[in-house]
Amino acid sequence: MTFSVRVSEYQGNVMLNMCDDDLLGSRLVEGEHVMHISEGYYGGDIVSKDEAARLLKQSSIINMVGKKTVELAVELGIGTMDATRIISNVPFMLVFKM
Repeated sequence: MTFSVRVSEYQGNVMLNMCDDDLLGSRLVEGEHVMHISEGYYGGDIVSKDEAARLLKQSSIINMVGKKTVELAVELGIGTMDATRIISNVPFMLVFKM
């Protein structure tokens, strides 16, 4: 199981954009909602589940999309399924740690 991640710094916080690696480059459409899972935003490195978990734990701002990604975050206690939105049967979630 691998994930695509892009890590950056934003106003002194670690920001993580993460998606299921197989979603990279796709476009989700449902009614008026459109989400581009672009290489420029979510691409960077392909990492293992252990590395993805480490990044999820250390990041302050997380933008995640994909079933594997969201399930891992929830498993780690980062967000809940109630905070998840679905577009074209693909979950996504934003997390801001305080």
